Amino acid sequence: MREAAQQKSQELGEKPIGRLMWKYFLPAFVGVVVYSLYNIVDRIFIGRGVGALALSGLSSVFPIMLIVMAFGMLVGIGAGVNVSISMGQKDHNKAEQFLGNGLVLMILVSILVSIIGFLIKTPVLNLFGATEETIGYAQEYLNIILFGAVFQVVGFGMNNIIRSEGHARISMYSMLLSAGANLILDPIFIFVLDMGVKGAAYATILSMMGLNIWVLAHFLGPRAVNKLKVKNLTINTHAVSRIVAVGMAPFSMQIAGSFVIGLYTNQLIRYGGDLAVGALGIIFSIANFLVMAMVAINMASQPIIGFNFGARDYDRVKRTVRLGITAASVVAVVSGIIVELIPSPLVRLFNTDDPELYNLAVTGMRIFAIALPVVGFQIVASNFFQSIGKAKVATFLTLLRQLILLAPLLVFLPRVFGLNGVWMATPISDAGSALVTGIFLWWQMKKLGKEEISMEVSNSNIPKTSETEISTV
Repeated sequence: MREAAQQKSQELGEKPIGRLMWKYFLPAFVGVVVYSLYNIVDRIFIGRGVGALALSGLSSVFPIMLIVMAFGMLVGIGAGVNVSISMGQKDHNKAEQFLGNGLVLMILVSILVSIIGFLIKTPVLNLFGATEETIGYAQEYLNIILFGAVFQVVGFGMNNIIRSEGHARISMYSMLLSAGANLILDPIFIFVLDMGVKGAAYATILSMMGLNIWVLAHFLGPRAVNKLKVKNLTINTHAVSRIVAVGMAPFSMQIAGSFVIGLYTNQLIRYGGDLAVGALGIIFSIANFLVMAMVAINMASQPIIGFNFGARDYDRVKRTVRLGITAASVVAVVSGIIVELIPSPLVRLFNTDDPELYNLAVTGMRIFAIALPVVGFQIVASNFFQSIGKAKVATFLTLLRQLILLAPLLVFLPRVFGLNGVWMATPISDAGSALVTGIFLWWQMKKLGKEEISMEVSNSNIPKTSETEISTV
């Protein structure tokens, strides 16, 4: 195992940045594409096999699924970033402590989320836009998803740690296995067995179970840089505090995103009706599909930035950030042009029978994506702070876009512009948050080049791992 760790250390710390980014980008991109298929495939099959109202019902479940995944990101990304930094510090005992504590924390929080979810699911669905016509579909799907929440949280969370330790290709195989199973099971359950939205939910959970088996087998096998060990399967308060601190930014993003989607759906029902909510589901699916290359660039840069920040090689950190921003911005500009010129073929993937739903989605998509060209910069730049353990700044920048700017715009713009005002809120928020993020990035990059940073993740904060030092709860 130590030989594998040394090889990864040499690669992350010495290999040319461009070649390293390309090596990590390709599997990350495939993984993001496959991850996007989870939501897109379910919506395509439900839209075609069950109907427009079922698609609207599923849209009200989507923010709840974001909340479930928020806890997976809280622990998975928090543990993954700390694993990368610990590897850069050449402290693999500490990296393995983050790994073990992360797994235990994922299981505990997912059980808690399931219990709370069943207790409050009906009012939450109503809050997120479910109506008398759509709540039945939403309940059928959500009941099954909540039962399998632990598989979602552990699967995606542990797979993120695989990528953070430098195994981008194995992380890609994980997603291919899981999404491939979902793609096969969806039409079987929905069409062949005639199970409707329940079938889509069962397909998702079963594919997640397969992902869990795969990722856990990796950390018990010979390819893992960091091993799962019994002594680390406890709760160490120092490790957990660092995991939660670093993971708070993506967690806040998901929670705020769920709140904003709930606000979106309520505003859409008020100004456009149930079909406008269905259009939102289509728009979000297309938007997620278009930004996946930008997200993959960001994912490829994270282990490189984290490792070299831990190793105090700030020149490599800077070059990685600059390359990532440049590449993501090019992709963002091209994606924006595609949406504005040819939105129709993208929308027709989800619905071909309802002309009102089609027109709502096409018009909304064009407005929604006006500021898409700046999104690539915003994704990479804001996540840079997360990659170096700057939890407070990363969390602020996340909340700036999702909550501080977007939520008020969703409230006030529709009063002036009606339904179009709902779609306008996102591009205005994207542009404003990109500007503020640029200021923070400029300041931090200057600081990296002139002085030693007082790292938020330090050896003094988390003691060396030993069985006697582990405090259990």
